[in-house]
Amino acid sequence: MIRTLIADDQEAVRRSVRRILDAQPDIEVVGEAADGQAALELAAELRPDVALVDIRMPRLDGLEVTRRLSGSVRVVVLTTFDLDEYVYPALRYGASGFLLKRSGPSLLAEAVRAAADGESLISPSVTVRLLRHVTAPRRPARPARPAPAVPLTERETEIAGQVAAGRTNADIAAELFISPGTVKTHVASIQRKLGVANRVGIAVHAWEMGYAIPQ
Repeated sequence: MIRTLIADDQEAVRRSVRRILDAQPDIEVVGEAADGQAALELAAELRPDVALVDIRMPRLDGLEVTRRLSGSVRVVVLTTFDLDEYVYPALRYGASGFLLKRSGPSLLAEAVRAAADGESLISPSVTVRLLRHVTAPRRPARPARPAPAVPLTERETEIAGQVAAGRTNADIAAELFISPGTVKTHVASIQRKLGVANRVGIAVHAWEMGYAIPQ
């Protein structure tokens, strides 16, 4: 079971997230916190595998909670706000995911599982905006990214292009008529070959190499 802590100052949100996660056969909600300081205290006491953390909370905000928990607990930031001032610091502080609260039940559960597996999942809309920022023209122009030492297979190239369009594993599986588990295996292989930490790294490579799937 993936032991999970929910930190959000709105009781209705905590109740909704708990209901979604409790319905999963492999996820257990072990605690809830209504503010950032309580989240840190509960994390120290309960030692969850994953913490779902809101950005705006009393006493201590989600960014500081993420910074302090990074290295001991996998943190997925779950927020209404996808502002750059939140996204970039959260990822820099070691967040294993960044989801919007409107992302939906399946993506929420997938993000928890990805974090527990040491992977990262970022809301598709946030991923696409990050890509626009990362791949925008710069002065001076960046040197070309070297090709991976082990080339991607045709299927891996196809999946990398889908990732660059901000699509989830479930979306890609439906599009390519394969299982989500097969997509996950391919994504892990792509990350190893490219030497990147998450889906954003895959997407950046796909855009730079010119095989991103148009949105």
